[in-house]
Amino acid sequence: MTASETRERLLRATIDLLAGPGIGGVSARAVASASGVNQALVFYHFTSVPLLVRESARHSTRLAVQRYRPALAQASSLTALLAVGRRLHAEESARGAVRVMAQLLAAGQSDPEHAETARECLELWFAEVARAVRRLLTDSPVRDLVDVDALARAIGAAFIGLELYEGVDPAGAEAALDSLAGVGVLIEVLDGLNALERTLLQKRITQLRGRGTPGATSRRP
Repeated sequence: MTASETRERLLRATIDLLAGPGIGGVSARAVASASGVNQALVFYHFTSVPLLVRESARHSTRLAVQRYRPALAQASSLTALLAVGRRLHAEESARGAVRVMAQLLAAGQSDPEHAETARECLELWFAEVARAVRRLLTDSPVRDLVDVDALARAIGAAFIGLELYEGVDPAGAEAALDSLAGVGVLIEVLDGLNALERTLLQKRITQLRGRGTPGATSRRP
């Protein structure tokens, strides 16, 4: 077995442990047993178990982003993008990838290094979603109302948070997903306005900005 193969097996085993018993079940002995690799090689390749956990989370996230990058890039509307996100949520939950992220976020509440790794992993998702949202809202009147990067973070955070919510209230989580889809439909309706309707909408937006309405600010990246 090559060094890269050994490293990959250690990462995969740690991801499985994080998705199963959770971060509390990750130890050098458990990883070695799950991977079929000598325990000493855990420290040879990763120095410490916390470092192995963080590298495994990054690895899991990169693999998930690669799987969904084509679908995100091909989404033809915000509704389609949210549908991709819904499928991603279901499939990555089944794979355990969302649980890995949830474990990292929980650990990050008390461990700054885990918190930093969680932010890095989230940024990988946010960057992909922001690229798609920016493309889809290029000619949309909604673009003047939202910070695209902030919207991408909101969408990404919603799907990650729903994994935790779903564990205690599946029906509520499903309703929340339906609400997100409703937002996509609303934006499509606005995108379908004719020239006169868009002019009137822009005028109204300008009026709202003048009144200092919360959230009615233009932030074009």
